[in-house]
Amino acid sequence: MTLMIPFDNSYARLPGVFYSKQTPVPVRAPRLVAFNTDLAAVMGITPGEVEEMAQVFAGNQVPEGADPIAQLYAGHQFGHYNPQLGDGRAVLLGETVGPDGLRRDLQLKGSGRTPYSRQGDGRAWLGPVLREYVVSEAMHALGIPTTRALAAAETGETVLREAPLPGAVLARVASSHLRVGTFQVFAARGEMGSLKQLTDYAIARHYPLADGPMGLLRGVRDAQVKLIAQWMGVGFIHGVMNTDNSSISGETIDYGPCAFMDSYHPNTVYSSIDRMGRYAYSNQPDIAVWNMAQLATSLIQQMPDREAAVEEATEIVHAMPDLLQEAWQAQFRRKLGLTEAQEGDAELIADLLQRMAQNQADFTNTFRNLGRAEARDQFLDPVAYDDWLVKWQARAEADALEVIAATNPAFIPRNHRVEQMIQAAVDGDYAPFQRLQKVLVAPYKDQPDHADLQSPPAETEVVQATFCGT
Repeated sequence: MTLMIPFDNSYARLPGVFYSKQTPVPVRAPRLVAFNTDLAAVMGITPGEVEEMAQVFAGNQVPEGADPIAQLYAGHQFGHYNPQLGDGRAVLLGETVGPDGLRRDLQLKGSGRTPYSRQGDGRAWLGPVLREYVVSEAMHALGIPTTRALAAAETGETVLREAPLPGAVLARVASSHLRVGTFQVFAARGEMGSLKQLTDYAIARHYPLADGPMGLLRGVRDAQVKLIAQWMGVGFIHGVMNTDNSSISGETIDYGPCAFMDSYHPNTVYSSIDRMGRYAYSNQPDIAVWNMAQLATSLIQQMPDREAAVEEATEIVHAMPDLLQEAWQAQFRRKLGLTEAQEGDAELIADLLQRMAQNQADFTNTFRNLGRAEARDQFLDPVAYDDWLVKWQARAEADALEVIAATNPAFIPRNHRVEQMIQAAVDGDYAPFQRLQKVLVAPYKDQPDHADLQSPPAETEVVQATFCGT
């Protein structure tokens, strides 16, 4: 059977100012290590022979109908503006429109140098590829908007990072790869025709009911509010919330030094490059607002009545903190098994989180087991949980335990398990990778045979820092 991908490449039909034509750079010995048949079916892709798919998803063979490009964008990186970034190690093969009618990008990440690579080699090593594969698919199973993984392939080549490492390529799928930074580059250059064309394209693709640039801003804001609240609800820390990593579709994108918290603390940081804690767990809502302000600044540039546009954009962005707080409270109310808002809920949530932070309670296991003895076991001082439990029991609704089970995952891709999986794969053993994939596809289901994957890390297994891999 021949691999068939039904391409329909709308972005590549835009003027060349938005991208550079770029084919993937072939690799020495491609080997397919994962292929997502469920996602392929959603995209209308017909799988081919394993050898052919290895050639395509490693970048050695450009499939029929593809129109590969590297996209241009800019971005604020840790608050500092970089006027030109772009796909330095990725190529957008093209887009598909699946049987569900949805348009999706298909991108190869780690596919070699592009005009935007600067001093980089354009490659990825196996660890970050498998991390993104596992974590992005776990996020999808958790019900959180995200890019997804279609395939992963080894390249048979060595990538030099802190040491020689095995190379790999990830086939990534997204609603699009349009970022806040995509708008920033044209606004900063004063290229109003391109900015307007990009805005019209984004509206048509993602927010067809939006009324002009400010309607787009409002739509992106609301999507980001929903996304960030969901991140907070599962203890997810993106790690690099630069504007070039902020998708206007409201999907989680660019899984670099990302991580899920083990023991809860609001200031938790894993990313090795986030030395000042800018993107710490508790800072993520504020950073999302900051990113939306940068999008607003860009979109305003094309408006004929600049003063009115500034006023409207300010109103849209200034409403975001309250919207985030409301979404956060709704998320955590459900995590407590509460479906109807009542006065005092915010205090009940805050009280639990404070006690968790003081007692190094595991975030996932505490919420999953609320109302059961196992939650008490997460606290250094179980009495701290007992005192809170009395308040919760007075507030709890009849179906609280059912709501808790449906809202709080039993399984997340824990950092130490991901690192163990990567090391095993580097040694040629993909069984831990396959096991994680199998378990994480059903995160809200109790799976007694895999209970070890629910355990927090032992002291010797704690992952202190995560890395981009670029």
